Amino acid sequence: MDFSKICVVGLGYIGLPTAAVIASRKCNVVGLDVTQKVVDTINKGEIHIIEPDLDMIVRAVVKEGYLRATLKAEPADAFLVAVPTPFKADEGKSRVPDLKYIESAAKAIAPVLAKGNLVILESTSPVGATEQMAAWLAEARPDLTFPQSHGEQSDIRIAHCPERVLPGHVIRELVANDRVIGGMTTACSTAACKLYEMFVEGECVVTNARTAEMAKLTENSFRDVNIAFANELSLICDKLDIDVWELIALANRHPRVNILKPGPGVGGHCIAVDPWFIVSETPEQARLIRTAREVNDGKPQWVIDKVKAAVGDFLLKNPGNTAKDVTVALFGLAFKPDIDDLRESPSLAIAEKLQQQLVGPLLLVEPNIQELPECLENGALVSAEEGITQADICVVLVGHKQFRGLDFSARPEGFVIDVVASGRA
Repeated sequence: MDFSKICVVGLGYIGLPTAAVIASRKCNVVGLDVTQKVVDTINKGEIHIIEPDLDMIVRAVVKEGYLRATLKAEPADAFLVAVPTPFKADEGKSRVPDLKYIESAAKAIAPVLAKGNLVILESTSPVGATEQMAAWLAEARPDLTFPQSHGEQSDIRIAHCPERVLPGHVIRELVANDRVIGGMTTACSTAACKLYEMFVEGECVVTNARTAEMAKLTENSFRDVNIAFANELSLICDKLDIDVWELIALANRHPRVNILKPGPGVGGHCIAVDPWFIVSETPEQARLIRTAREVNDGKPQWVIDKVKAAVGDFLLKNPGNTAKDVTVALFGLAFKPDIDDLRESPSLAIAEKLQQQLVGPLLLVEPNIQELPECLENGALVSAEEGITQADICVVLVGHKQFRGLDFSARPEGFVIDVVASGRA
């Protein structure tokens, strides 16, 4: 199977870097997206997200004619689907995964599918999503055959290959990391491996589609459980008046102990989301995974309570002031250090709730964005220096490199809340 033209569906944090890396191998790539601004930005050789080195690659491959973006699906040899998989909005706290974007992607590419095409789902998905995508494609194209009905002899090859890259290191890891290839048949896996071998230097490890889907969920659930241990430890230490950072450093001197660092919660569209996909499918069995999620989901409220307590203490020590006079500055909105990604960010959730619950000014320091999201329209985006000088209470939520070495010494004890120990090595 030759791949002279590849279509990447969804040009976000995974789709655009993937499209750019493939295009850098002198392969014609068309990126399909639903947003005109995204399409226009890419076709100018520019990017709409922050990721080291991505801008240079996109500029080069667009200029050379190997990458272009479009709003309308075009025929191609292979289609890589990299669209979001959020929760259903009407399911309350049940956290049921919503496959509407995968369904939309399937319906968008179905009219241009041809015999011999390969379709790969890269979106992090609940178990069975690849099969569901195949069913949507088959429903839209009854003139073609698919693996679920014709096995190895199907006209269309379908596989799942979850992305497993770290924001801030996406370009390197897209090439270097091993890939799990889960074809619906052996022929599907073989075709998918051939595509990834065009740009992946890591090993392509073959399994079936369901195991590949579960592999990604398992990786992120493992990390979530370990983070939950650190976050729960921070709650315990706060109750017992113990420095959790010193405690972890001491415990990690044991040769077989490696406790992670606590924080304001867990964010991003992977670790904060994927464990719920397992829980939604197997609620009776996934007890530890559920509990870990609940611990991490509850950490932002602990931070909010700390801030509100600090406001109360400030008013007690400054009786001439009212709550309207107390200015709070939050340092960091992204879900992890040194990126602009706000998806599922606990810091953003903290900021949004404090905006609703505090009556005084709220200053927001996030050096990686140019404007605030709509949910924080009442806040003010300021520099770190402005945050320090203007705020009565400073709250460090993300360990951005720009925050290292900041001097909060002018703030009295108790009015600097650092939940990520930004001043420590």
